[in-house]
Amino acid sequence: MKEKTNSQSYCFNANSEAVMIQFLDLKKVTQLNEHEIHEAVTRVVQSGWYLQGLENQRFEADYAAFIGSKYCVGCGNGLDALIWIYRAYIELGVMQPGDEVIVPANTYIASILALTENGLVPVLAEPHYDTLELDDSRIEPLITPKTRSILLVHLYGRCAYTEEIERLCRKYHLKLVEDNAQAHGCRYTDGRRTGSLGDAAGHSFYPGKNLGALGDGGAVTCNDPQLADSVRALANYGSQRKYVFKYTGRNSRLDEIQAAVLNVKLKHLDEYNRTRQAIAKTYYEGINNPLITLPARLDDHQNVYHLFPVFCERRDAFQEYLKQNGIQTLIHYPIPPHKQECYRQWNHLSLPITEKIHKEELSLPIGPAMTQDEAREVVRVVNAFAVGG
Repeated sequence: MKEKTNSQSYCFNANSEAVMIQFLDLKKVTQLNEHEIHEAVTRVVQSGWYLQGLENQRFEADYAAFIGSKYCVGCGNGLDALIWIYRAYIELGVMQPGDEVIVPANTYIASILALTENGLVPVLAEPHYDTLELDDSRIEPLITPKTRSILLVHLYGRCAYTEEIERLCRKYHLKLVEDNAQAHGCRYTDGRRTGSLGDAAGHSFYPGKNLGALGDGGAVTCNDPQLADSVRALANYGSQRKYVFKYTGRNSRLDEIQAAVLNVKLKHLDEYNRTRQAIAKTYYEGINNPLITLPARLDDHQNVYHLFPVFCERRDAFQEYLKQNGIQTLIHYPIPPHKQECYRQWNHLSLPITEKIHKEELSLPIGPAMTQDEAREVVRVVNAFAVGG
């Protein structure tokens, strides 16, 4: 997700004071750990070592331990993380171009780009409208002799894993790959974290994520040493040994500064997710407007609230109303993948649940630097939205 998060909208209260609640104030988020971040960046600058050094080693070890996986490989961004997973499976002979991968139809387009980049065929599956996650009852009819994987996307910070999905993967010998770009720190009901539930997982550290760098960054987690070695080589020009190239790879490495910053933030991730959960609690318990629908509420450990989506049939008018009342919102996402021009071969498809979600969804402000006073103001304004408003 690469939406702009620093634009501002204003209104004025009765005392003519500017009131503005940003969707996500990245400056305030960074200020939460400003001293530690400055120390970490200074350490890297003074070290004289800026790629593939100790900071990457530390972060990869710490993040693997946090997720609950044996291996973590840093890379350039979240899209690359997914690309390298599937490319590695192709290089290892597990898959080949033309194979099919079942993927949620309502995902962000990066999930699908990773498949088509590798010559794999995305098979779009509808989500549940109430949970917004992949509907496991719709998967088995989509499985064919060419199906090799399910790409599970933990959208909005909600755990999308189910035992039925795991059963289907075992039954049909499918690789379960997680897109964990939006769910750092989330857990399944048994306590395992997302990113450790399948065969491999891709993670994005784009600045607006729950665990965000000061630029682009990503990682792959897995328990398979061959997969981890292949991913590391592919992201380093295809090289496992200097000037010796096993694969035709690319340059996609996590730099030392981003690794150091991420390790600072990793120590605070669970705490900041609890702040997000507290904001979400205020929303769930306070929003009471028949024009606004909230998604099904999960137990807190199953949702780290990367986003807080709500739904409104008059979404555009609702967004404009919130803007006029000093509340910034974003749409995730205005056009579903199968209606995008870049995938025009799918434009004829009818996926009504996905299309309804994309037509009605609006994300309210949420983040680790947001206050309860701000959350209560959002609730007040949302509840005041009327048919003519």
